[in-house]
Amino acid sequence: MNLVLDAEGFLVNRDDWSEEVAAQLASNEGYEMTDEIIELIRKARAMYDANGVVPPIRKFSKEVGVDSKRLYDIFKKGPMKLICKWGALPKPTGCV
Repeated sequence: MNLVLDAEGFLVNRDDWSEEVAAQLASNEGYEMTDEIIELIRKARAMYDANGVVPPIRKFSKEVGVDSKRLYDIFKKGPMKLICKWGALPKPTGCV
């Protein structure tokens, strides 16, 4: 898969995204794509499409009905950054 990524590993062109691309990006970071992860990515993409912004983790966890602790259990670090990276969304604000 030949993808154009920025220095942090985010897709440069959002139109290059697919679920297969998400799985490859996750694999590049040592994660296996699961149904739960892809569903979280789909929800984040839908929220972005509806509102034009990436929600903060507390708002995201509340809207999708998943405790933020669970998100950290799944992603280990920076859940919203990884969801956005693998979902071809902009880097979340407040994410360093």
